[in-house]
Amino acid sequence: MRKIFLPLLSCLFLASCFKDECQSVRTLYEPVYKTLTQVRQGMVASTPESLVNTGKIYVYGNYIFLSEVNKGIHIIDNSDPSNPVNLSFVNIPGNQDLAVNGHYLYADSYSDLVVFDISDAAHAHAVKFLNNVFTDRNYFYYGSGTNPDSLLVPVAYVAKDTLISCTAYSNLQYTYSNYYPPALSSSGGQVFLTADPAAKNDNANGGKGGSMARFALLDNYLYTVSYSSITSFNIADAASPEVKTTSNIDNWMIETIYPFKDKLFIGSQNGMFVYSVADPANPSQLGMATHVRTCDPVIADDNYAYVTLRSGTLCSGYTNQLDIMSLDNIINPVILISYQMTNPRGLSKDGNNLFICDENVLKLYDASDINNLKLEAQEAIPETFDVITNNSIALVVAKDGLYQFDYSDIHNMRQLSKISIQ
Repeated sequence: MRKIFLPLLSCLFLASCFKDECQSVRTLYEPVYKTLTQVRQGMVASTPESLVNTGKIYVYGNYIFLSEVNKGIHIIDNSDPSNPVNLSFVNIPGNQDLAVNGHYLYADSYSDLVVFDISDAAHAHAVKFLNNVFTDRNYFYYGSGTNPDSLLVPVAYVAKDTLISCTAYSNLQYTYSNYYPPALSSSGGQVFLTADPAAKNDNANGGKGGSMARFALLDNYLYTVSYSSITSFNIADAASPEVKTTSNIDNWMIETIYPFKDKLFIGSQNGMFVYSVADPANPSQLGMATHVRTCDPVIADDNYAYVTLRSGTLCSGYTNQLDIMSLDNIINPVILISYQMTNPRGLSKDGNNLFICDENVLKLYDASDINNLKLEAQEAIPETFDVITNNSIALVVAKDGLYQFDYSDIHNMRQLSKISIQ
């Protein structure tokens, strides 16, 4: 069975009338399939590939893991931030999220969780598959039953200009309005991944994800969020995660998850949720704060949660601002103050240094006084997406590549390197 995906549609409006029915030429994206067995056999590291359509980011020790949306993950040696080295590319069709724990990489491949042994970056390979744990994405698989040989998975999309009636096009748009868009828009020897014990990280596992993440690691657990639920995985045996619980969240528009100490901060399109992991296998809701419907990544420290709200997306809404919330009453966090932004996305905080990706600008604020944020530095960067702070270095994912800035002197932030989109 073959179907046509319509998540990305560009139009050449050559409208005409034929028997009172308008027609136009549209560029439709038709998927190219392989069997699930073939896809899994190909989930291995290859020689480095150029950055094309980057997404989520994770830092572990001296290494950067950068998702190539729906295609795989770049492994980058960042021992020298002034000269990062692209080591390899791990092929993972349908990948969007990731986390790293020791010598193991956890990544989604459509509806599956895949565990990779990355102890040798040039020869990373899949060692474990957990089938259909992300059920909100299982519509990508076609076929009957659970036999991998019977399931077809899209691995690429071919653009085809197609004459189509306006009525048919409208129906197709409606049918596929919730689908993820497709991802279109060499290293020799052995390289062993070892965490730097001196590295300053938020999490006990030595790694750090961005504010746009849907994966979070705390101690011996991996937590993931879908659009309406949170799932906990026991990773005491790092190579073989075990699903413990999946719980519904009283919201169907969940976007991000951020771990801090014994809590999880979950961003949704209409509010922020705070979960306790006192019982790590069974995260439980402590509190929530609502806001107008809009996109909502969130980070936190001991006293406050920082939430960016943005418009112009599928999240709807017209708000572009930073909200700072008090966590004094964790059951009912309240907004203390808001700051107007242009179109903010990811954010990160290191001490009193607060970074915000605000459309085409990376902003660095002094947040020592939340009632009087001071803009200390800014860098013009096209369509900034997310930022991670690590050892006085800000790693920024943007439309045109991966940037690194030294902010040890906040009054003289300087660019160290850039890996450009090709």
